[in-house]
Amino acid sequence: MKLIPSFFTLDFFLLCLSSFLFFSSFNMIIPELPSYLSSMGGEDYKGLIIALFTLSAGLSRPFSGKLADKIGRIPVMMVGASVCFVVGLMYPLLSFVGGFLFLRFAHGFSAGFTPTGASAYVADIVPFNKRGEAMGIQSLFGSMGMAAGPAIGGWIASYWPIETLFYCAAFTSIFSILILTRLKETLKEKEPLSLGLFKLHRDEIIEKRVLVPSAILFLSVFSFGVVLTIVPDFSTFLGIKNKGLFFAVFTLSSLGIRLLAGKTSDRYGRVPVLRAANLTMVLAMITIAFADSKAMLLWSGVLFGSAVGMYSPTTAAWVVDLSLDKFRGRAIATMYIFLEAGIGIGAIVSGWLYNNKPENFKLVFLTSGSTAALAFILLLFVKMDRKPVHPISI
Repeated sequence: MKLIPSFFTLDFFLLCLSSFLFFSSFNMIIPELPSYLSSMGGEDYKGLIIALFTLSAGLSRPFSGKLADKIGRIPVMMVGASVCFVVGLMYPLLSFVGGFLFLRFAHGFSAGFTPTGASAYVADIVPFNKRGEAMGIQSLFGSMGMAAGPAIGGWIASYWPIETLFYCAAFTSIFSILILTRLKETLKEKEPLSLGLFKLHRDEIIEKRVLVPSAILFLSVFSFGVVLTIVPDFSTFLGIKNKGLFFAVFTLSSLGIRLLAGKTSDRYGRVPVLRAANLTMVLAMITIAFADSKAMLLWSGVLFGSAVGMYSPTTAAWVVDLSLDKFRGRAIATMYIFLEAGIGIGAIVSGWLYNNKPENFKLVFLTSGSTAALAFILLLFVKMDRKPVHPISI
């Protein structure tokens, strides 16, 4: 029996390492952004911190999906990482509310490109019966970056000015770019870059074959937008100094379960795993809503991370299962469009419900739990997405 999966090649490892650095880069600043915006007089716009980021990411997805299918996966990934670098350097220069909100919108293009290319790259090099496991490992490294980023960012902000934090985030993305230059392109038939590729036809925006898993993902990640927007203030309300602590806990808790969820979905199907994920998300949001101590909030972070760790690689694998090889980038882009829409709408709705009033915390979190409950109910009507396969030796 092999101890290392057959797809765990040098290129796969380098991609995972690049993902770790990329996600560390733009997540490093997230816990400090609400207070930073408030210091500029923009406390009424907290819901836009995440919403603008996800809006631009969603708008760029059809382009990144088409480009990934036409010019290659690696160039698309490099565009996203480069945006992280440039925008990170610009935050200290545009230190007023309008400038900050513009940069949040621009920053989202990074997430609109790099994850699309990365997911397509993994799907290219991994066999069908290992997709869930591979997506789990690749997203594991992204999650470690999401955990390390806020924790490191909170530590940097506690000792140095926030400008230092922005510069550290920017230069972290440089290392992600350097690693990408070492990868071998997996798209076999490439086209030269031209202006014509940026013209989208109606059927190039959404891949209809993956609408069901994408819609389920939309409902699942609504809570993610809520957490990103509200938990920093909620942490302060509970007396937690490091606002990145919850993010570190939930991300770390998702690490191990990603591998288990991916392998389980390979063996028994994607739908059963997603049902379990949304039930766990409902429980997580109820626990956050009634949290009255640091310990209880962090425990809810464990539940939240477990839910994210289950639905993230499983949904990606399901989307790849349903897509055609020649439209793989478009299918993955469609999934991310729904993901960003869910996160963005969750951020806007939570900011509106919260309205900077602590008494509204419970309402916000219970509302987000209801969307996960709806996703679970819809999954009860979804037929099994694939037949279970026999255990595979690795």
